Formats: sequence, C-alpha cells, structure tokens
Amino acid sequence: MAGHSKWANIQHRKGRQDEKRGATFSKLAKEITVAAKMGGGDISFNPRLRLAVDKAKGVNMPKDKIDNAIKKGTGELEGVEYVEIRYEGYGIGGSAVMVDCLTDNKTRTVAEVRHAFNKYGGNMGTDGCVAFQFKHCGQMLFAPGTDEGALMDAAIEAGAEDVVTHDDGSIEVLTGPAELATVKDALEAAGFKPELAEVTQKALNETPLAGEDGQRMQKLLDVLESLDDVQEVHTSAVIEE
Repeated sequence: MAGHSKWANIQHRKGRQDEKRGATFSKLAKEITVAAKMGGGDISFNPRLRLAVDKAKGVNMPKDKIDNAIKKGTGELEGVEYVEIRYEGYGIGGSAVMVDCLTDNKTRTVAEVRHAFNKYGGNMGTDGCVAFQFKHCGQMLFAPGTDEGALMDAAIEAGAEDVVTHDDGSIEVLTGPAELATVKDALEAAGFKPELAEVTQKALNETPLAGEDGQRMQKLLDVLESLDDVQEVHTSAVIEE
C-alpha cells in the first residue's frame, strides 16, 4: 500500500461528502433520529447521538435540522420508523464491502444495493461473508505533522487501544466503539483535534487497487454511497492515486 493512501483517501472521501452536502444532511438526520430513539435525546448520556451531532455540526448542518431530528427520535415530533440493516459483498479485485443502511422499506433498499453491486462490477454476498474481515472500533485520524510522541502519550492516558503512524505522516488512534467520544474529548482538551472521528468497521487487511481497477472500485463506492438509504460504506479497498 502506498504511503500516502490513508490521508489521501480520507481527504478524497470528505471532498465527495462536501459535494453531496444536501444528501449528507438527510443521512445525518436519519442517524441522529435513530440514535435519539435508541438512547434518548441527551447527548451527555448518549455517545452515538453525540458523535452524530458532532458530525452534523462538522458539515455545518443547521441547528434546527439537528434539533428536529432529535425530536423525531424522542417522539416529540412525528417521524418515519427506520430499520438498521447491513449488506455484504465483494468489490473489484475481491475487496470486501459492507453497506450499512437505515431504511423504511427493506425491499426497496436491497434491490437498490444489489443493482449497484451488479452494475458496477461487484457481487452482493450473504450475511457474514465478509464481516469477519472488519473490526468494529472507534477511529480518529490526525493530520501529517501532528506531534507523534505527545499524541501517543495523550491517547494512551485517555484509554485508546492503539496508535498507528502511517508512512504519509498521518496518525490513527483506535478505541473501543463506546469509548470514542470520551477519548476524543480528552485528546481535544490536550490540544489534538482529529480530522476524522467515527465509529466504523475497520478492515483488518487492505486490498490495494490502482489504475482502471481503482477507478472501477471508486465508481462502485460512489454509487453505493449515493443511495438514499445507505449511511456508510466500509471496504478493504485502498485506491491508489
């Protein structure tokens, strides 16, 4: 895997999200609603809601949209009932793909996800076919140039599970899913603000793709991510520039 991949891939992904800001607001509102429904509307006692709200603020989602999404989750406003569902499959070069969805119509969602896999060179698989290739964890990424020693000390003291320095100079801090918000707060208090902070499915092994294969894989990921019911797409593919 080329040394620049981690940082370049994150920046590329953030850029694509910014381009699709309206769709991003809609998907974040769904996540906020589901998080509030499951754990209550107080971000102080609901880590999942806290992370969703932080992510919404990070893309300048209007406060009234955030508040309304929370109220739909707590029942103060009428809202749609969403179901969480995950689909698994394979992309270009046998790369693993997991697609996390929030939907009010599973029949529609599975048809759209399967169509995207089939049309753009992937293959939708059965439940569990690639899940074992990922680890459920909290992930933060810090920009190249961050003081590695100081960040490592602060992360370990805050309860992080691992700190990984990449060849491109970016630094990745991994936590348990439930500990992400707490560790993030501690690191920010110590002066370290992550460029990315999310609970994710991290690939245990990566599949480098370049040239035409990389372009085909990027197209598949873009199409999956553009589907209204898709919240997150996780993959073992690392697309080289």
